Amino acid sequence: MRIALTINVRMILDNLGRRGYTARMAPKRQDRLAKRITARGRRLTDQRLVVAEALAACREAVSAQELHGRLRRGHPRLALATVYRALEAQVESGMARRLERSGHVSAYVACEPAHHHHLVCTRCQRVSDVDEALLRPLLRRIDDRHGFTVEHERLDFYGLCASCRRRAGDR
Repeated sequence: MRIALTINVRMILDNLGRRGYTARMAPKRQDRLAKRITARGRRLTDQRLVVAEALAACREAVSAQELHGRLRRGHPRLALATVYRALEAQVESGMARRLERSGHVSAYVACEPAHHHHLVCTRCQRVSDVDEALLRPLLRRIDDRHGFTVEHERLDFYGLCASCRRRAGDR
């Protein structure tokens, strides 16, 4: 089964250009993305790979519309609905996180498999990871104070990054 999956992944990666989808990332990174897409039984498609590749290349949180706009030039047949579905599939499989912007607009950021949290700049949309180790003392205090054992947590911190604070003259 694993050999068949590897052959299928390689076949799709090799045929991207023939179907109008061009690969822009290193083959090893493409292989890793393809394996993450298929890890939970999802079918690997050209569109899912192109969307995953584009999101992984972003340094900031992007909405489905923004990502579609960036991809549209190189992939004119890629529909906005396909981008939405591919992003939601990535969220479900842990490849991406959905963040909320003001006005209840969803934005997406690619994630590594290890559990972590995010710092989201509300001005430039840059996203940084927060190491889980920073929260361990807080989780211990919750247990000590409330007798509550946290089994899972998901925290996203919204504010201004150091760069935006400097530009705004804040300290």
